[in-house]
Parts: sequence; C-alpha cells; structure tokens
Amino acid sequence: MSNKVKLVVPEAPVPATAAAKAQRKFAQGGLRLGILDNSKGNADHLLKFIVDGVKGMVPVASVVMLRKDSVSLPAPDNMLDQLAKEADFVVSAMGD
Repeated sequence: MSNKVKLVVPEAPVPATAAAKAQRKFAQGGLRLGILDNSKGNADHLLKFIVDGVKGMVPVASVVMLRKDSVSLPAPDNMLDQLAKEADFVVSAMGD
C-alpha cells in the first residue's frame, strides 16, 4: 500500500492554487522546511509523516524542527525568529 499526502489549501479558487504550485521554483538545493511541534500528543508523529511526504514530492535541502515547551503557550519570539531565518516554509500540527 502506498502512502500519499494530499495537501489542501482551504482557499478559493482551486485552479489558481494549482497553477501557483506548478510555477513555484525552489532555491538551488531545494526547499528549507521548518517544523513547529506544538508539543501536543502525537503531533511529532504527524509532523514526521508530513516531512516524509514533502520529501517525496519536492527537493528538500534542510529541515529545522523545533518543539514548543507548552501546548497552551505561543511559540517564543526567538523560536519564530529562527524559523523565519532558516525556513522557506513552516508546518505546524496538532495531534492527539
């Protein structure tokens, strides 16, 4: 059985979103992917699944994975600054 990841953008129109994806070019070496784990149960497993899926679809140059100390507090500024500096795209997830 093959695992596939389908990314859905909840914005209209879908054709414009698909066209933007087709035109997107990655920096030489690939995408710098940022992961923000909200420290909720199983979020780490979901995020690993997402990272593996993204790596299967596009070239990935690096992955920076950061984990919040508390699920109920926002990410600290220094963590957000690091993600902004080291990643082209950031994914965060919830899990239980």
